[in-house]
Amino acid sequence: MTDTAPAAPGTRTPRAPAPYDAVVLAGGAARRLGGADKPGLRVGGRALLDRVLGACADAGTTVVVAAPRPTVRPVRWAREEPPGGGPVAALEAGLRLTTAAHTVVLSADLPFLGRPTLWRLLSALQDTGADGALLTDADGRDQPLVAAYRTAALRRELGALAATHGGLTGLPLRRLTGALRLTRVPDALASFDCDTWDDIATARARIREHGSVLDEWISAVKDELGIELDVDTGVLLDLARDAAHGVARPAAPLTTFLVGYAAAQGKGGPEAVAEAARRAAALALRWEEENGGGGTDARSGGPSAPDAG
Repeated sequence: MTDTAPAAPGTRTPRAPAPYDAVVLAGGAARRLGGADKPGLRVGGRALLDRVLGACADAGTTVVVAAPRPTVRPVRWAREEPPGGGPVAALEAGLRLTTAAHTVVLSADLPFLGRPTLWRLLSALQDTGADGALLTDADGRDQPLVAAYRTAALRRELGALAATHGGLTGLPLRRLTGALRLTRVPDALASFDCDTWDDIATARARIREHGSVLDEWISAVKDELGIELDVDTGVLLDLARDAAHGVARPAAPLTTFLVGYAAAQGKGGPEAVAEAARRAAALALRWEEENGGGGTDARSGGPSAPDAG
């Protein structure tokens, strides 16, 4: 049975969730993409699967149900028997390797999924007492593969389905979710999945929009370099501007590099970055004051522009 509980999309950051595991289903045939390797398709320079793995990076155990492949972080691998047996069989295979009371179940083609969305789902699960909390898309349709569930409820219903049908191969996911008490969280962006080449093109265009391109780029760089540090980008951009204006344009990238290096030598956390940036910014201001308030470009000898461009 199902019920619908109101869940605000919300702009506030949800509270940290109880411990959870994650099962990512990444073994579909991608027929609408001509059989392409959908989890490996890149949006913003990152494979779709890696983007999803970044969203659930704080899971206790992450299981990917698919043939093993290189990923941005270590995961456990599982496979339904036979391979290609469908999402219900795949979910059951992934759950064999989980132990947490709550399990986040995700498809591997969600380019805009982020950690705050998973925390909202887990909070809704805890607050309502439901068996599961899932996203709904822009048209109000349930998205059971962007959801948080009580692990015991999933195992109970999977066992019942297997007993009724003599196995789980080929069963549609609605057979499972139809037996669960669900609460719903509307989120048109995070529920966006990539089933077609048009979807891929839309996702690639959207991450380059003015309001999101910087955050997307920073996330991609952190993934590429294996960095999990959260820093105040505004502080670093202000520092780059001050260095470019007060010293010379080339000082902007070099100063921010040195700030990162200094922070890594110290505690290495966001506080260390902020302190190093503060000290470097103060130095840039002193430098500017000594030159009468006008920076000079080291290459040309003329005044520097007031930005880091």
